[in-house]
Amino acid sequence: MFKFLINNLRKKIVESSKMSFSKETRSLRSNKKEPNDEIKIKDEDSKEEIVVSKYFVAEVLEPQKKSKKTAGKKRKSIEIKYEENQSVENAGQEKENNEWFPKNWKETWKLIKEMRKDATAPVDDKGCHRCSDPKADPPTFRYQTLTSLMLSSQTKDQVNHAAMQRLKDHGCTPQNLLATSDEVLGKLIYPVSFWKRKVQFIKKVAKILIDSYGGDIPNNIEELCALPGVGPKMGHLCMQVAWNKVTGIGVDVHVHRICNRLEWVKKYAKTPEESRKQLESWLPRELWMEINYLLVGFGQEICLPQRPKCDQCLNNKLCPFAKSNNNTNKKSKK
Repeated sequence: MFKFLINNLRKKIVESSKMSFSKETRSLRSNKKEPNDEIKIKDEDSKEEIVVSKYFVAEVLEPQKKSKKTAGKKRKSIEIKYEENQSVENAGQEKENNEWFPKNWKETWKLIKEMRKDATAPVDDKGCHRCSDPKADPPTFRYQTLTSLMLSSQTKDQVNHAAMQRLKDHGCTPQNLLATSDEVLGKLIYPVSFWKRKVQFIKKVAKILIDSYGGDIPNNIEELCALPGVGPKMGHLCMQVAWNKVTGIGVDVHVHRICNRLEWVKKYAKTPEESRKQLESWLPRELWMEINYLLVGFGQEICLPQRPKCDQCLNNKLCPFAKSNNNTNKKSKK
């Protein structure tokens, strides 16, 4: 009976011409209070009268209405739209195509080179690249380069250069320095900063080089920075001077300070290592070897830590720090 009811009811609803509601049904629909919520439907073919719930009729009727609206229509597929001129192949190249560069950096670079053309800064003739004996055999030359960089931390170029001259006169090889007493070695390198600690670093590194590298130094940045007393700045500069390889930018306090002042870092860098990472993210690689030498000399002569000579700097119209400094001075005079 139930199967008959479903099939017959669906058929009669779709073919509305064959269906009619009895008078009782119409009266029930007009009455808001429908007793038992029932509806009587009369089949014109069988003359049989069926009593069903109005909710049952609604459940049967609604799917038919929905099916009429959606019949024969396919569901539209979802399209993944890319922005204009973008494709799946270049979607991951957004950083490369929209790379950040400091404002006016090329012009600023040229003006710094102009100010450095006479090469009169301490780094020019007493920097670490000037501390090794050019007549020494390659392994000794490389070892002396590494040693000079280890001594250079927080030490002026003039003081470091003088200490290296004494070490070379004494015999600056890993074998000889390892055999030298701490007291004598301390006197040779004094007054470099932290000279007592650096004596221990020199001894430890000399032993490692003899035991693991045949008296030479590592030829990669990872192993160089693994040596006691050797950080990223020393490691990258050593790779440049000793091996003529560019593995990164050597950032000391001068480079760190100047990059923050020029806003050559996207956001303020708190440490030299932060400056290095930000610089390497945008500075063309062919300039990595030059930037340390260029900015160190500039920082020694013009862009001083205290009382920078902004009035003598060719970049005082471009440098954010100089502009801010000038504005501060004007306000203070009023």
